[in-house]
Amino acid sequence: MKLLVKLGGALLDDPASRARIATQLAGAHKANPMLAVVHGGGKQMTRFLEERGVPNEFIEGLRVSSPAVIDAVLKVFAGTVNHELVASLVAAGLEAVGLTGIDCALTECETVNPALGQVGRPVRANTRILDTLCAASFLPAIACVGGDRAGNVYNVNADQMATSLAAAWRADRLLFLTDVEGVRGADGQPIPTLRKTEANLLIDSGVATGGMLAKLRAAAFALDNGVGEVRIANGATPDILARIQSGEAIGTAFLA
Repeated sequence: MKLLVKLGGALLDDPASRARIATQLAGAHKANPMLAVVHGGGKQMTRFLEERGVPNEFIEGLRVSSPAVIDAVLKVFAGTVNHELVASLVAAGLEAVGLTGIDCALTECETVNPALGQVGRPVRANTRILDTLCAASFLPAIACVGGDRAGNVYNVNADQMATSLAAAWRADRLLFLTDVEGVRGADGQPIPTLRKTEANLLIDSGVATGGMLAKLRAAAFALDNGVGEVRIANGATPDILARIQSGEAIGTAFLA
C-alpha cells in the first residue's frame, strides 16, 4: 500500500510535536515501507521573513515569491524545516532522506501567475526516486519546493505538491495531517465524509476558504487522478496514523 502523508508546518514548528509525529511515522513505516512525506512550513516562513523585514504579500492565499522570498524558501523549507524533520525521523529510528521537488525533477512546475513571482504549479512528477528509496526502506521527506528544466526554483503550495505526487505515484491513500479536526460544515461541525459535489457546495457557498478551500480542491484532483482515498485529520490527535490505518473513522474522508 502506497501512503503519502502531507504534514502541515504547524505540526513541525514545536520540537515535541515534531518528535511525536516522527514516532508515529516510524510505526507506520515499519508496517508499510511504501511511505513518503511532504511538508509545508508557512508559519516558519512568515516568521523568517518578518524577522528580516521582507514583505509578506498574498494573492488568493498564495505567497508572492520575489527572489528574496525564494531565497528564504530554500533556507526555510528545504533547509531548517526539512532537516529538523529528517533529524526527528532519524531519532525515531528511521533512515529518512530529505528531498525537494527539484531533486531528480521530482516536481516540475510552471509559473502560476506573473503577479505572484516564482510561485509554481506542479505540471509533471517523476516519482521513480520514491519507488527506489522506499524499496530500500528509506523514508523520503519532501519539502514543497519545485523546479523546471530551465533551472528555475519555485515556491509550491504544499497541498498541491502532495496531490501531484500522490497522483503520479498512484498512492492508495493521501493523508493531510493539519491543525483542524477535518472539514467543517456551515454549522461549524466536522463532516465525516464528503463527496465532490458536497465539497463544491462548501466552496461555492463560501463556507470553505483559505487553506481548507485549497485542500478541498486538492482532494478532488487527487481522486480524479487515481488516488484511492483522501483524508484530512488533526495531526495532534493521539496515535492518529495508526488509528487511520486500522480503519478508524477520524477526520474527513473524501469519496470518489
